[in-house]
Amino acid sequence: MGQKDETARRQSFRGYCIDGALLAISAPDSIVLHCLPAHRGEEITGDVLDGPRSLAWKQAENRLHVSKAILEYVMA
Repeated sequence: MGQKDETARRQSFRGYCIDGALLAISAPDSIVLHCLPAHRGEEITGDVLDGPRSLAWKQAENRLHVSKAILEYVMA
């Protein structure tokens, strides 16, 4: 998710937004993950990202702990 050409990125992903309508037709036990940072309204809506089926924040927290463990291993 670089900053080189935002216009090209937006055009490439237009029409690919995870929203409530898409989540409604998915399996009832489906979850939403996102690598963050999220472009709310472009690739995922805020209600989905902050909703009960989203595990994006736990995913980010787990990634933080993995990064810390790697740093500890490399520096030891």
